[in-house]
Amino acid sequence: MLSPKVSIIILNWNGSKDTIDCLKSLENLNYPNFEIVLLDNGSTDNSIGIFRAQMPNFKNKITLIKNKENLGFPAGNNVGIKYAIEHGTNYVLLLNNDTVVDKNFLKEMMTVGESGNKIGILGPKIYFFADPKRIWFGGGKFNWFSGSSHIDFGKQDFDANGNPKETNFITGCAMLIKKEVFKKIGFLDERFFLYYEDTDFCLRAKKAGFQCFFVPKAKIWHKIPLESLKTKLSGAVDKIGAPSVLYYHHRNALLMIRNNAPWLINILKHFWVAWKLLKQWIKIIFFPKKKAASRAIIKGFYDYYRSRFGKMPPN
Repeated sequence: MLSPKVSIIILNWNGSKDTIDCLKSLENLNYPNFEIVLLDNGSTDNSIGIFRAQMPNFKNKITLIKNKENLGFPAGNNVGIKYAIEHGTNYVLLLNNDTVVDKNFLKEMMTVGESGNKIGILGPKIYFFADPKRIWFGGGKFNWFSGSSHIDFGKQDFDANGNPKETNFITGCAMLIKKEVFKKIGFLDERFFLYYEDTDFCLRAKKAGFQCFFVPKAKIWHKIPLESLKTKLSGAVDKIGAPSVLYYHHRNALLMIRNNAPWLINILKHFWVAWKLLKQWIKIIFFPKKKAASRAIIKGFYDYYRSRFGKMPPN
């Protein structure tokens, strides 16, 4: 098969404008055999109406699927993945709706993907949309103690091409996956709801014998605020955002370790939790302005040990 079928899965939640921009950029792809599966994840901003009005303007086939509620990133995408596999796809491409793509990016990744049977997951070089030469993702690094991070994050790109290389993980922002991976390890773990489901999926795939490859010649741009640059470069996970973000990061980090880590790491994680809890209680007592963030972290740990996963429960 010269051009295996690729199903591009785009998950929308109250982001119709960005999604339309993404679809327009996909119109220029020079890869000959792809379809688009557009999923709406329970939007409340009339996204469905906007898509139905706009879709006749697109030359490529788009299948629109409406989820009744916000299922989260993994469960929402799983709906599209299952649809694509049932309809004979060879590859699934998970693509954030707030991205725009280079016309060659899918062709470049498919060339690498078809070059080896063990290559199961591939990802492009991702830039900040607001600073088109500044790198957001240049491959993934991971260890059990510091978590996952993006290689070359925040750097200006002086090597526009580069050779494909194996990497620890591929971000779910743009993740090309062979159908054989799903057949062997299953789908995205829906317990995560948001954050770390992509790293977890890559770790599971690697344990099953697949490789993750970063393809620098494949390029896309992500509409993520430049303000995130300073925060992420600081390395302080406690500063990464709203309390809900902190909740998911801390709860899901423990779930990812449970799913994939050696037994020793699974024991050591309890000491890490104890240390983090002590820090949060100190902050609550002496730094009232940080109370909301600290309480979210404590709540994340509490729900992990109660095996309460999925969407963060209301206060």
